[in-house]
Amino acid sequence: MQLPDEVLHQENRLEFGQFMAREAMFDEEYWTAAWLRAESHWEDRQNDRYINNYKKQYAEQEFNALKRRCKAQIGQRCTCIVTVRNEEKNNRHTVLKSVVGTLDLMIGHLSHGEDFPGERVNAQVFCNIERRSSNRYGYIANLCVAKSARRQGVARNMLHYAIRSAKANEKVFVHVHTNNGPAQKLYQKVGFEVVQVPNLKLSEEQPHLLLLAA
Repeated sequence: MQLPDEVLHQENRLEFGQFMAREAMFDEEYWTAAWLRAESHWEDRQNDRYINNYKKQYAEQEFNALKRRCKAQIGQRCTCIVTVRNEEKNNRHTVLKSVVGTLDLMIGHLSHGEDFPGERVNAQVFCNIERRSSNRYGYIANLCVAKSARRQGVARNMLHYAIRSAKANEKVFVHVHTNNGPAQKLYQKVGFEVVQVPNLKLSEEQPHLLLLAA
């Protein structure tokens, strides 16, 4: 597939090794991103006899949801970021084999009085959402990498690209499950720190909210 000219500009992509991180451009890339997420979601249940049906259903639902999220909305924007293999002259990849990683980057606005998304604040204050650049934030979600491309810096570089894309925002957040040790180490290496919420004790099942250190 021929990429649009704007993708060819250096600031719209991040190349590393044999890969490139950029915004998804085609429906085929959105579908492959959704399929990767289905593979990741059902990764620990490969012996289930209905696994392929589950993954197909999950991918179809995620594809439709992803397309809806990425449509422009007032006050909020979602971008699907993918990592693709760079094409070689004599070795062109299909989209299904080319896309090896994906994540979502959402840009939103904190309500007046909020320090992080989802924080409980006074109801009267909560309704006052001011569209200022100072209360914009980025939120990273749904990061996953194909098994064939793991341990090659794909996740780390996708995060760097997402952070660079969200550089105009004062804060960038991500959730991570407490039992996902590799993910916690990855986010810490990139510069994320656990958000300390006063008077809130998290259980082991609850994901931790991380904030990119200034």
